[in-house]
Amino acid sequence: MNQRNAGITKGIDWPLVWIWAILCCIGVTCIFAATYRDTDNILQGFISLKTDYSRELLYFMMGGIVGVFILLTDSKFFMATANLGYAFGIFLMLLVFVFHSRVKGTESIIRIGNLFQLQPAEMCTIFVNLALAKYLSRIETDFYKTKSQLIAVSIALIPAMLSILQKETGLALVYFSFFLVMFREGLAPQVLVVGFSFAVLVVATLLLDPNLLALILTGIAAIAIYFLRRQVKRNRGVLVLIVGIWFVCVGIQRFVVPFIFDHVFKAYQVKRIYDAIGKDYVPKNEAAALEIEQKSAGKKKDNNYNVKQSKIAIGSGSVIGKGLLKGTQTHYEFVPEQSTDFIFCTIGEGFGFVGSVIFLSIYLLLLLRIIFIAERQRSTFSRCYAYGVASVYFFHIAVNVCMTIGLAPVVGIPLPFMSYGGTSLLTFTIMLFILIRLDADRQMVLR
Repeated sequence: MNQRNAGITKGIDWPLVWIWAILCCIGVTCIFAATYRDTDNILQGFISLKTDYSRELLYFMMGGIVGVFILLTDSKFFMATANLGYAFGIFLMLLVFVFHSRVKGTESIIRIGNLFQLQPAEMCTIFVNLALAKYLSRIETDFYKTKSQLIAVSIALIPAMLSILQKETGLALVYFSFFLVMFREGLAPQVLVVGFSFAVLVVATLLLDPNLLALILTGIAAIAIYFLRRQVKRNRGVLVLIVGIWFVCVGIQRFVVPFIFDHVFKAYQVKRIYDAIGKDYVPKNEAAALEIEQKSAGKKKDNNYNVKQSKIAIGSGSVIGKGLLKGTQTHYEFVPEQSTDFIFCTIGEGFGFVGSVIFLSIYLLLLLRIIFIAERQRSTFSRCYAYGVASVYFFHIAVNVCMTIGLAPVVGIPLPFMSYGGTSLLTFTIMLFILIRLDADRQMVLR
């Protein structure tokens, strides 16, 4: 019996398992604090499976059971079935168009009975991570070639496009985090520079007058030509490149950004983005104004009401917080979605700045541990997968926390192991335990 247990647990990274368990316990506690009312019977609430915290505890235990099965699985299984899993994930996302249920404005959820809801766009991140890791680890993949890079980008962005069609823009953005994996494996830094520059240009387009921004871009181009005048004289291609970049930037500013905001994003989503940068959004037509009014119903007709209440809750926690179940903002439900997207405000109000720092430090330990594990892998597949896990977790944590304190628009991205939701908790758990299983066999080169 002892020899069998030793075989099962051999090579398992226990610090990562303990961090997972601690975060899940904190998550159940915070959901309990956010949803418990003075008239509730605590014991009955936990065993009834009718409260959010009782269901989250059930998902936690289910995650532990699934984690054990993953640890008992041969690590070669995950690489062998990566492409099949990717196809299955895409199939699930396509099923959403037929069997979806509309929940809080999104059409990306499939209901399974009254207890569980499946969100394929969230779960598909596991399959994308495995498929991308397998492709990057292939001997015949030369990631320095454009063709290989385009295939890798397609693997990551096809589910993102499907997610956008399901009106789940927030989760669609998560798939862009896989670019960090590609960067680690040799994607040119210029790609990240271009992506960051595009983001800056979008924000500048929203903040500045179109004509003024065009003049600024023209001035930057003129300055670049002046300082590179010697290179321009020797090689006319430099001038063509500068003019081409200027032309593309002005085109994005004049046509691409307005098209995206008018035809891709919903009016209420555009309103959230404008609120995040501190500008007022004026609807372009009556339909857009009506959509914003409908989304703001019950929120004092203020689309940024959630963020304002979240900031009040976090600020009221001061240095050491008010204590568990003693927060007025969360206890009396002033913060909408306080057990899901805005769960972080429960920590901020209940445990203050000190508690928030300690909590975020646990996340930092999680990310650093995953990166440490990634760098000790002999297998390219395991290393790429580990960086994929770190990238997805980092994106969720950064966007969710920034969202609750008003530094990012509200896009509906859950906080790992904390936000209420069965699909969310199981997805993050499965993703992590696959990594633990691969790491346990790190001496075996999968490629």
